Amino acid sequence: MICMTVACRTGDSGGGAPVETAPTVDELGNATYAGIYEEPVTLSDGRWEGEPFVAGGAARPVVSLVEDLRITGDLNGDGVEDAVVLLMESSGGSGGYVYLAAVARRNGAVVNLGTSLVGDRVQLRDLRYRDGRIVLDVVQHDSDDAACCPTRKATRSWTLRDGQLVELTADVDGTVSIADLEGREWRLTHLGRGDPAPAEPVITLTFDGRQVGGHGGCGRYSATVEETAPQEIAIGAIEASGVSCPDGEARLESRYLSALEGTLRYSFRAGKLALTYRAEDGIDVLLFEAQGPTTGGP
Repeated sequence: MICMTVACRTGDSGGGAPVETAPTVDELGNATYAGIYEEPVTLSDGRWEGEPFVAGGAARPVVSLVEDLRITGDLNGDGVEDAVVLLMESSGGSGGYVYLAAVARRNGAVVNLGTSLVGDRVQLRDLRYRDGRIVLDVVQHDSDDAACCPTRKATRSWTLRDGQLVELTADVDGTVSIADLEGREWRLTHLGRGDPAPAEPVITLTFDGRQVGGHGGCGRYSATVEETAPQEIAIGAIEASGVSCPDGEARLESRYLSALEGTLRYSFRAGKLALTYRAEDGIDVLLFEAQGPTTGGP
């Protein structure tokens, strides 16, 4: 049994007693989590901040809920849906520790069933529930990777056992490459940090060998792409169809194609594809979510 929506809520079975369901996104963003520090932390609107390490200083411990990455499933076989989320912990340095957390509703209260460390600066490709296990696709560090830049693909799984999240397997599957981006269509969700893309027109991106393409908002576009190092890419001059469209859509397409042409590297953030690009005022990022299989080449 699995629920992939955010609409799961406590209801009534019709016989009188409420049916306990998995905690909602809002409840998870205000829940208490153990297993990160010596003492549990309670989030408020998806975030917890501790006291500064130095009085008057800016650096402090922070725990935040990873947005847009939540699954549900019956983890302990009791017939009740539980929720699984990811948390990010930062202590003021350049690192960011990812934790996996299982949360349930028990007698009306939201309870953290278990929390497990995934790793430092791990890139999150996908989270799913399968046959009583939590399965996480990641890009993690190889032995000679720089701290900033993991390159090793892995599929890892956990189960709930004796009240704890226990990691079962970690299948390592080679070095990440742009070939891992092929076979699906990516839809633009953000043009930059804190800058969501409009729902219409839909802007898409596909990868096919040494070519990228898609719909830019007005018409189709294509360009060459080369992976110069693991997760570092160079996109060539973009050829657009030149289809006439309203001024607003034309400006949106121009902005998107300019950012895409300036792409420096790709990575994965909370299940989304992130393209880091050089902007006029520094570095920014395009975010895409995976759609169904591609229906054709770029």
